[in-house]
Amino acid sequence: MDYEKQANDFLKSTNTEFKVEFLKYDKHFESDKENRDIYTVTLKRGGREFSFNFGQSINCSMQWIPITIYAKNLHSKENYPRLIGESKSKALQSVGIYTFSLNQNDFVKNENFSEPTPYDVLSCLTKYNPGTLKDFCDEFGYDEDSKKAEKTYNAVLDEYKNVAMLWNDSEIEMLTEIQ
Repeated sequence: MDYEKQANDFLKSTNTEFKVEFLKYDKHFESDKENRDIYTVTLKRGGREFSFNFGQSINCSMQWIPITIYAKNLHSKENYPRLIGESKSKALQSVGIYTFSLNQNDFVKNENFSEPTPYDVLSCLTKYNPGTLKDFCDEFGYDEDSKKAEKTYNAVLDEYKNVAMLWNDSEIEMLTEIQ
């Protein structure tokens, strides 16, 4: 089954616009040990809009991977911009705001690199009302007295409310079929 086609067909049939913009290269989840590309995703339908941050898989992050010690040291600096572009030389120009001298041998193209697709995003959205905090904790094995569980629950509930704001029940049912 072509999952990307399923996701694109859903967007088309619901007249939903899908927009992805690179935000930063950083840790996305509290438990992240490595950085990843973080994008702002916007789903827009008529006058309704839902924007949120989406952490791409680590494997698909970083279009250009630093391979020399020099490039790795630069890469670890705070506020390092993501290397982007059609070609390696164009991508290397994007770090021109720094006074560092890089050459094309400092980086290698990440063959797994990709921006999040409609399928990547839609398949991850919360499609069911999580119920009460107690229901949520029972279903997912959280301790109901945990601040972390409450924070996670509130984020899931907020996401579900935004999904329900964009699409009606039958459309959300169609969304659940994108797997």
